[in-house]
Amino acid sequence: MSIAVIQMVSQADIARNLQTARELLAEAAEAGARLAVLPENFAALGHPQVPAIARAEAEGLGPILPWLSAVTREFGLWLVAGTIALPPDGAPGARPNACSLVYDDQGRRVARYDKLHLFDAEVADSRASYRESDDYAAGERLVVVDTPVGRLGLSVCYDLRFPELYGALRAAGAELIAAPSAFTQVTGEAHWQVLIRARAIETQCYLLAAAQGG
Repeated sequence: MSIAVIQMVSQADIARNLQTARELLAEAAEAGARLAVLPENFAALGHPQVPAIARAEAEGLGPILPWLSAVTREFGLWLVAGTIALPPDGAPGARPNACSLVYDDQGRRVARYDKLHLFDAEVADSRASYRESDDYAAGERLVVVDTPVGRLGLSVCYDLRFPELYGALRAAGAELIAAPSAFTQVTGEAHWQVLIRARAIETQCYLLAAAQGG
């Protein structure tokens, strides 16, 4: 079965990002994909108000969750929705997680993975320091979900540096593993491909590695 791994160059403009994603998902569906993977932060990369986005989505006032349900239903696609900011289910005021959501082709959310390893690192670029934990809380559990293309394990970006996670996903029955990401240019050029290949070789799973570009 066909799988689409989508690259975007997302910005802080949510409406524009969703329109771009919709065009790419339409192209994937037209090509016969049964499942698509969007990159990390596909809807709001670099947005300055992460807590506000998370709260609005949790309270049913944001655009992203309704869009995910509608677009998967429209195109008849299963979708790994990169990541968005969401508080824990049932706790709209809590600190958000970086969530990777899976939707089925009827527009129903069937899985949620909260990113386990947050990107707190010093990088030799113009920004120098990244602290994802300033905006997000870390997740606490592994997630594997059955899909039409196989049993799918979920991971996100910085998780790729922790092979024990991928071994645990394989032990839980994963046949494919999604890795939506937004690597920096410096770390991406140095490590992106080699980490994807290493995790695939170690687990003998297909890695669905959707990245931000630009």
